[in-house]
Amino acid sequence: MSNIEEDDDAGRLRSFKGVADTILSIVCFLIAVGHIYVAFDPVLSEFQRNAFHFAGFAALAAILYPMWRTGSGKTAPIALDLVLGLAVAASAVWLTFAENAIYDRGVKLAPLDWIATAICVFGAVELTRRVAGLIIPILILLALSYVAFWGKFVSGVFAFPGLSIETVAFRSIYGDDAMFGTIARISSTYVFLFIIFGAFLLRSGAGEFVINMARAVAGKMVGGPGIVAVIASGLTGTISGSAVANTASTGVITIPLMKRAGFQPKFAGGVEAAASTGGQLMPPIMGAGAFVMASFTQIPYEKIVAVAALPALLYFLSVAFFVRIEARRHNLPPMADEGQTMASAFKEGGASFCIPIATLIGMLVAGFTPTYAAVFGILAVIASSWLTKNRMGPKAVFEAFVMGTKGMVLTAVLLCSVGLIVNVIATAGIGNTFSLMISSWAGGNILIALVLIALASLILGMGLPVTAAYIVLATLSAPALSGMISDQFVIAELAAGTLPEAAKAVLLFGVPEQAELLSRELTWAEAASVIQTLPLEIAAPLRDLVVPQPVAMSALLSAHMIIFWLSQDSNVTPPVALAAFTAAAIAKAPAMATGVASWKLAKGLYIVPVLFAYTPFLSGDWPAMIQIFCFAVIGVYGLSAALQGCMEKPFGLIMRVLCFAAGLACLWPAFLVANLAGAAAVVGLLIWNVRFTKSTFAEAAT
Repeated sequence: MSNIEEDDDAGRLRSFKGVADTILSIVCFLIAVGHIYVAFDPVLSEFQRNAFHFAGFAALAAILYPMWRTGSGKTAPIALDLVLGLAVAASAVWLTFAENAIYDRGVKLAPLDWIATAICVFGAVELTRRVAGLIIPILILLALSYVAFWGKFVSGVFAFPGLSIETVAFRSIYGDDAMFGTIARISSTYVFLFIIFGAFLLRSGAGEFVINMARAVAGKMVGGPGIVAVIASGLTGTISGSAVANTASTGVITIPLMKRAGFQPKFAGGVEAAASTGGQLMPPIMGAGAFVMASFTQIPYEKIVAVAALPALLYFLSVAFFVRIEARRHNLPPMADEGQTMASAFKEGGASFCIPIATLIGMLVAGFTPTYAAVFGILAVIASSWLTKNRMGPKAVFEAFVMGTKGMVLTAVLLCSVGLIVNVIATAGIGNTFSLMISSWAGGNILIALVLIALASLILGMGLPVTAAYIVLATLSAPALSGMISDQFVIAELAAGTLPEAAKAVLLFGVPEQAELLSRELTWAEAASVIQTLPLEIAAPLRDLVVPQPVAMSALLSAHMIIFWLSQDSNVTPPVALAAFTAAAIAKAPAMATGVASWKLAKGLYIVPVLFAYTPFLSGDWPAMIQIFCFAVIGVYGLSAALQGCMEKPFGLIMRVLCFAAGLACLWPAFLVANLAGAAAVVGLLIWNVRFTKSTFAEAAT
């Protein structure tokens, strides 16, 4: 077809022009408007909405992502992909109308139901291969064949008696956690509407405002171009929620700025990748993570994004500290004044960013659902754009809807397809088994559990996008991690001698051989050795008796947030480091060297989860959270200085050791005296460094 252009910049998608592009744009527009209409007027059941959601995006994925592409750039015939897309979409729609008849037959599939189910599952596997690579399709096939065939041949804890093909087929479509279940619901509501909201922000020129404001705030600081990257990436994260998209959009501006200021190309790329990864952690969007987390934990979305704000800010500060220290270490000057001020930035485009974000946050605080908040946020973008030079008329609104729908294709196909894996994990009880294994390997030690989860997330991240890696890991390991965090409260109660009598009875029943030990006052270490070695059948009821509901919910949220944060490391950690490799291409720097730099800069991804595990950083107790945050800021600065060998001036090994010890003391959980001493030491070392440390640059100049 002459209207089809075979290649685009990414080399993966078909791009269209002429009549074909117009038709595709109209389809994208109708899909977006249909989702918004259903959000306000639920004319469809939840299952129908999810199935129609998959149908629309499966058809788009089949058209936009060709079945194959040869080395010369030739793709599969468009007709072949169009037939597949329409077949998958029609099958998904058929299954919504067949549901009642299947139940009326006693959960028996008719021939057409079998055909539609097979096409849907095949479509999910094939389209996921196109948009996300081979790993997820392989996992889907392994999962489905495990419960249907080879699970019965496995020995040990993962043995599974097996289900009939018909049962597997039915549960894959109609199960609560299946293709059109819980995760598809998140995709068809919150995620898509917030992606449309982000597309409207971008189309209104909010991205330009973010860069201009960052330049006005940080341009004249030491290390200003790097700090501009940190601020811009953090604010852009409220729009895109994708580390790679964030890197590509802001990196083309910030990386050349950093290189011109004297930063090494690999460091400039590492800064942008590390800062853009933080965009996934930045409320209110947080990629799709906040919505999935709200569904998994049953904790309100607005509470999750509220308590996630301080940790996200801490992460961005950790990157900014590295940038400033690097600039001081190499004596790099601030940026030249380009005349950009806060007033001029706000005048040019501030309204189209600030008013919609304020509307969104205000509605969430007022108790509106995220769906309503996102829709009114979209309306606020349109209205506020008329206060700027980039006014959104009907054409711009149409383009924003199309942009948002195209940007959702990968996520929609991925989230619906991952439901097939999650459904098998829930059906076979693999999640509980895996959690028990983590508890056993870690021996009740949270730090060891964090290391195991971090390794698992890095391995999964080599083949899975961040959201998929989080979903799989959370399903497998969140129960174990949540239990271990809750056990900290049980240990404290046991050491203090304040266990309820019923809990003491359960404990004595579980460990009768330690009756003598339990009859006296215990140290923390002794109490920990007792609780951490309890079998699950004793530990679980003991937690129910001892741990208050708010503490248990905080532990659950902490477990999921830990997994979510650790799932981000594949963006910045070699050998994958997708965001870092994107930044390396922009910086014209070696990919692996840029990946190492971004991994070093993103140390907050590993430090902050430890705070989640051992402190009430996500408890909703704001005085305690702010106290933890303040000490953590000082501690992270001390650790950054120790790693870089510089504060305001470079220093030697002894100062490095002192800075590292002081920074670690600031972060030490539940030890206020150590926190105060560490903070005082970091501040004292900074003063000493400024006043008494000789500048190597001054000596060199002399």
